[in-house]
Amino acid sequence: MALSIIYTRAGVGIEAPLVTVETHLSNGLPALNIVGLPEAAVKESKDRVRSALINANFEFPARRITINLAPADLPKDGGRFDLPIALGILLASQQIQVNTIGDYEFMGELALSGELRSVNGVLPASLAAKQARRKLVVPLQNVEEARLVGEGQAIGADHLLKVCAYLQGQRGLELESVKTAEKATPRQPDLLEVKGQYAAKRALEVAAAGRHNLLFIGPPGTGKTMLATRLAGILPEMDEQEAIESAAITSVSHQGLDTANWTRRPFRAPHHTASAAALVGGGSNPKPGEISLAHHGVLFLDELPEFDRRVLEVLREPLESGTVTISRAARQAEYPASFQFLAAMNPCPCGHFGNPRGVCRCTSDKIRRYLLKLSGPFIDRIDMHVDVPAITQTELKAIPDSNAEPSEVVRARVIKTLNRQIAERGKSNAFLNPRELEQMINFAKGAEDFILDVLEKLKFSARAYHRILRVSRTIADLENSAEVSQKHLAEALSYRRLERMLVQVA
Repeated sequence: MALSIIYTRAGVGIEAPLVTVETHLSNGLPALNIVGLPEAAVKESKDRVRSALINANFEFPARRITINLAPADLPKDGGRFDLPIALGILLASQQIQVNTIGDYEFMGELALSGELRSVNGVLPASLAAKQARRKLVVPLQNVEEARLVGEGQAIGADHLLKVCAYLQGQRGLELESVKTAEKATPRQPDLLEVKGQYAAKRALEVAAAGRHNLLFIGPPGTGKTMLATRLAGILPEMDEQEAIESAAITSVSHQGLDTANWTRRPFRAPHHTASAAALVGGGSNPKPGEISLAHHGVLFLDELPEFDRRVLEVLREPLESGTVTISRAARQAEYPASFQFLAAMNPCPCGHFGNPRGVCRCTSDKIRRYLLKLSGPFIDRIDMHVDVPAITQTELKAIPDSNAEPSEVVRARVIKTLNRQIAERGKSNAFLNPRELEQMINFAKGAEDFILDVLEKLKFSARAYHRILRVSRTIADLENSAEVSQKHLAEALSYRRLERMLVQVA
């Protein structure tokens, strides 16, 4: 029969819908036509496949070849369809005979020599193939990524001939793996290296213990960025489900997945010149942006007011919903974006407003314009605004090293607190909705009257009020306290530095 059916997977967001490659050989003038909404890279596969088959000592049929990529309304892009198209032609022309072809799915780009090259989006395809109870055959460079969902799920090969040999029972490929030198795991930055700044370190621990968004404010050179880069080191490693979700996003991007450290929480720090599309994702074929690549990890924006205001405003919805939907005329893609937001900024353009050891050269109007680059609704979505004051060299030398805590000690407290939140509430405090927050807050005597009185005077919004309650709940959890006392609320209120600055320059 001059007809064959091969299974493969397309890439739509982080989904991998099934694609059936139907190959039909008929009489007529020699030609190869690919139908089923192929994009440019897929149309060009006809030339790669022809050369690969010839160089692998197969015969390229001198017949009319029609290849249908079904479903026809699903866009197909990339070189991932080369391998299934080549196998479809070999099966339809009866150059190979495989009775169990329906038990496999295939992905891979072909070189002109017949070698297999790596492709993106292998992890989502491997997950989907596992659910369909089929094995996935991929290029050797992708096999470790594909096997993250299960050791026996994927088969790796480096050449078309090896795939054909395996399918015909001539050679086993299950044990093949990438032979590369072992990479040393990069060391995480340690809090022990940050001298002083105990209030900022405490704020960093509170933020980690409740997964709260955090903004550091202070003059240049006070250690804001140094502190920020150490947040990931005090967070617990992702569980398997979180790691799979995060790795799937990295897999469909062009970043490359590091299978050695795939359970480590991602830390993304885009430059302030990044566009809105770079942050949230975009393109005619929507790709994930920085906020999705930071899923279950940390997104750090240094020099926050230097970002274009329109770029920052696009973060408002993802900060609340934890997802981002990228809509284009032809298609739509939804990516998860549940990240912990971390930022740093100077208090004014020159950086020395409120710094007793520096001279601020900015006028009140200039400072106000600088601060108002951050809109009220955006600021409300940041739980904690923390001052990082300047420290002189003399003060730094006077600080004994014994006062510093390593990240591992802080991390142990953070993990204990987060585990308690999950056990009692099913989620970390940052994700409690207002109704859940009212049930879990449990004020101590006089604490509720205190916070309501303070909020009335400071004119905070309802969203800011709820974020203060979430932070105070986390502070109480760190102290293993069932009640939220006035002391906890006062500390949470101290983490609203930006509102106080705006009052100062008003």
